[in-house]
Amino acid sequence: MFSKILIANRGEIACRVIETARKMGVATVAVYSDADARAKHVQMADEAVHIGASPVGESYLKGDRIIQAARDTGAQAIHPGYGFLSENPDFVDAVQAAGLTFIGPSADAIRAMGLKDAAKKLMEEAGVPVVPGYHGAEQDADFLAAEADKIGYPVLIKARAGGGGKGMRKIDTPAGFKAGLEGAQREGQASFGDAAVLIEKWITTPRHIEMQVFGDGTQAVHLFERDCSLQRRHQKVIEEAPAPGMTDEMRSAMGAAAVKAAEAIGYSGAGTIEFIVDGSDGLRPDGFWFMEMNTRLQVEHPVTEEITGIDLVEWQLRVASGEPLPAGQDDISISGHAFEARLYAEDASKGFLPATGRLGALQFPDGVRADSGVRAGDEITPFYDPMIAKLITHGPTREVALGQLRRALEQTVVAGSVTNLPFLAALTRHEGFAAGEVDTGLIERDQAALTAIPDAPADVVAIAAIAALGVADGQTGFTLWTPLTHSVTLDDRLVRVTVLGGGDFDVEIDVLNEGQGGQNVPIRGLVTTGTDIRYEGGSYRVVCENDIVTVFDRAVPHVFTRIDPLSRAAEAGAGGDVLIAPMPGLIKVVNTEAGATVTQGDALIVMEAMKMEHTLTAPRDGIVAQLAAKPGGQVADGDVLLSLEPMEE
Repeated sequence: MFSKILIANRGEIACRVIETARKMGVATVAVYSDADARAKHVQMADEAVHIGASPVGESYLKGDRIIQAARDTGAQAIHPGYGFLSENPDFVDAVQAAGLTFIGPSADAIRAMGLKDAAKKLMEEAGVPVVPGYHGAEQDADFLAAEADKIGYPVLIKARAGGGGKGMRKIDTPAGFKAGLEGAQREGQASFGDAAVLIEKWITTPRHIEMQVFGDGTQAVHLFERDCSLQRRHQKVIEEAPAPGMTDEMRSAMGAAAVKAAEAIGYSGAGTIEFIVDGSDGLRPDGFWFMEMNTRLQVEHPVTEEITGIDLVEWQLRVASGEPLPAGQDDISISGHAFEARLYAEDASKGFLPATGRLGALQFPDGVRADSGVRAGDEITPFYDPMIAKLITHGPTREVALGQLRRALEQTVVAGSVTNLPFLAALTRHEGFAAGEVDTGLIERDQAALTAIPDAPADVVAIAAIAALGVADGQTGFTLWTPLTHSVTLDDRLVRVTVLGGGDFDVEIDVLNEGQGGQNVPIRGLVTTGTDIRYEGGSYRVVCENDIVTVFDRAVPHVFTRIDPLSRAAEAGAGGDVLIAPMPGLIKVVNTEAGATVTQGDALIVMEAMKMEHTLTAPRDGIVAQLAAKPGGQVADGDVLLSLEPMEE
């Protein structure tokens, strides 16, 4: 066994590897960029080495610096985690040339599966079923459009390199093919340095079911399936194991195909064979097809660990150090059911736009596994994937495990950035999902309902006002003979709080913009414990930071801003018809020019942020008065990209 390893990654996966290494008595070396100087994984590791500036191209993708850090610290092996260099065969070659061990598959195996078109051809030769489509080398746009016509719409355009949903576009009609192709090519080039694509038939009721495999270079075993069908924009949201509706016959067929695929390339280490499954008429042994292989540990590996009791990172270290497979196929079994929910800094109500910000609070309930690479006080920056944590639950049945996940999400507290927490909780309450009726289109079909944020109830506003005023203990100031009254403006609401004493308050909410009279809300018996506020008839978690008050109604955070009345008057005349950057990013495409006439909804600017492309549209009809955005330009959150003026009548 190794005595010291270096982890060529960051965030939650680096922390995850450190935990297992520590359990095995293996010392760890972390690497970090400028942005991660005080990161959790840096503080957890035994040693840490600075490798460059914040952008990944200047730090975590600098293989030579990482290898030098390993040699300088005496590490014997490098664990790549997932993402970054984990599936880069040239990096594997360089690691081995430096006399170090790569904790993962061989460079040849990665190359064999690294390009989706070549991998599909290899799988066909190995007898593994593949999705109908075009997987050739010809990339002429007209040729690809003709191939799409042959396959039949809808089709899926996929970047042939990489994964994680990058460079993927579902195209419903021939009219949308050209724009979809260009977008997939741009994203493939930006994410993987490869603009080539392949085209596949879109399965009407698709399910995404994958098999965890593990090999020693000669033999392989599978550790059963994971269902990853709950996706948005081709990225996984909630994963589970085993798959709902899975039969013994189907599992046996998929497992055999996955092992055959791994052994065909002499696979060593942890990997995942991803299948697209036709869920229109139940799960059938003839209704699944190979999509791709991820030659690394997956983000969702914890659900497999929970149902098998196997630490996959421990297996990685053991096999990489020269040990045989720790168990045979007959030794591996399923126990219970597990779920994983990915908690991200993103705004689900705005098309899942990534968000940034400092985490003013981050608390997870007891009894849930929370794999996280950040803590309260840490910054979510625009440089990396905005994952905050993975919440994992395990129970004897699917119903129990899902109930545990629902409760865990409702008791999680995260403040300081917009997150997808309410969206995740809404998914756990979705009737179809609860019944196991899952497919990759579920979120898109019900997105409006799943992402809707309800208005704050009156008692939530009252609690927010009490917290904002800091009078929850009833000790702020005093008056003679009459109760003390305070006023505070929360967004567009003027709220008056009368302190009666003994945890009792009378709260009057006056909605200014509608000119209504005050709504009286009595709060009685209020008691605070940390972030918990309890009173007769209810309880909430409340986080106050500067002028921001967040009240958590189960998993729904209601965020209020305490307004300075003097600043409101100064801002009353501000505004204008402008298009602003919703986050820091890079301008990729500008589809307009100064003086051009645009119509509301026109796609004007494409920007890239946090590894994804985002299209910004015209907010109304008008004429472009000023245009500040240029292709290749870097913009900050809130930058004005263009302004509109009314069209002449």
